[in-house]
Amino acid sequence: MTTTRFAPSPTGRLHVGNIRTALNNWMLARKGDGQFILRIDDTDAERSREEFVAAIREDLAWLGLGWDREERQSERLDRYEAAFAALRDAGRIYPAYETAQELELKRKIRLGRGLPPIYDRAALELTDAARTAKEAEGIAPHWRFKLDHEEPIVWEDGIRGPQRFDPAQLSDPVIRRADGSWLYMLPSTVDDVDMGVTQVLRGEDHVSNTAVQIQMFTALHAAGFAAQHDGAEEVPDFAHEALLVGREGKLSKRLGSLGCDALRERGIEPEAIVALLARLGTSHPVEPIADRAALVEGFDLSTFGRAPARFDETELERINTAIVHQMPFAAVKDRLPEGMDEAGWHAVRPNVKTVAEADEWWRLVTGPIEQPDFAEEDRAYLAEAAEALAWGEDPWGALTAALKEQTGRKGRALFLPLRQALTGMDHGPDMGELLPLIGEDEARARLAQAAEA
Repeated sequence: MTTTRFAPSPTGRLHVGNIRTALNNWMLARKGDGQFILRIDDTDAERSREEFVAAIREDLAWLGLGWDREERQSERLDRYEAAFAALRDAGRIYPAYETAQELELKRKIRLGRGLPPIYDRAALELTDAARTAKEAEGIAPHWRFKLDHEEPIVWEDGIRGPQRFDPAQLSDPVIRRADGSWLYMLPSTVDDVDMGVTQVLRGEDHVSNTAVQIQMFTALHAAGFAAQHDGAEEVPDFAHEALLVGREGKLSKRLGSLGCDALRERGIEPEAIVALLARLGTSHPVEPIADRAALVEGFDLSTFGRAPARFDETELERINTAIVHQMPFAAVKDRLPEGMDEAGWHAVRPNVKTVAEADEWWRLVTGPIEQPDFAEEDRAYLAEAAEALAWGEDPWGALTAALKEQTGRKGRALFLPLRQALTGMDHGPDMGELLPLIGEDEARARLAQAAEA
């Protein structure tokens, strides 16, 4: 069974990059009739906040990305301790004592010599006596995972194709700080093992992390730590999608501020966000598709490209407008102004970009409206209109036909003064739908008022 996960850190709100990762993992799971896990990566106790945990759940629910299980790293610390012990006993973890300043100096020296800025493994050369001496000085070690340099790290990436890393060109990663707190690498790997994750889909900025974690998976299994899961592979399948960039073609800080809360305030529908992000960076055209099942059916990692995926807010607004124009009354009725029924929504829907704009157009029905100053000949024309108004199945059609016959007016001269008198606007919803909503008495009163102005 396909099992994917979305693993946000609750240190802030979700933004479009996070949302895209969550969406694609959700679709990958749904396409495979599998499980989508929400994993809260909250090992950073200092920066993690419960209000952000709640916001993540709220945002995913608003987007319609339901999860099958929820896990929290803060509740799994015993598993990380067990993995740490197993790897230490297997000789795959070692203590290191350099300060951040010492490591930075080493990095600069290597760069100055034209060498890759990787850790030199000096800690492995320390004798037991040297380690004891450092700890006697009050220097607590941080802990590194020892990469196996014997074989290249290879995998078939679901998007990037064949990948090959020389482990000797990578630093042994720090997995635990001197204060005992965890960094990302080991807890993430342990979770993927324990939760039977079969597919890891994430941004291309994690490619080198994947190379390291593949060795961690192998080491955990070799150490006898890994739990057994029916159908689970020793190492998940990995795929790395291109990162989002702004319209200008560069990574944009703006993308980091575009969260569900900001988009919601702007009237962007979750269906529009999903429709755009589901196709962004793929060979499929971005279209205003509100049907989740259709988007899931078309989801295929082979359609993802290697080029940066450009997120354009103008395109999102275009998709949003098209989605709103598709939305039935039942889907929006709780967000419409008081008194607006299905006929009212149908009348104003083609003129709105967001559902909230329905309120502005509904004022044309409920009033009051501000009419323009009319020329004398138009006032006389509107007086005739007030007299000619007759209510029936199609009052607008009957009115304009009668006035065309009586006055000889046509086109703009026929229609515009009527629209201005009835709505105070030069443009707007179809008058054939709007006039019945205004009602006979109010329409006649507005025409008479315009004629007298």
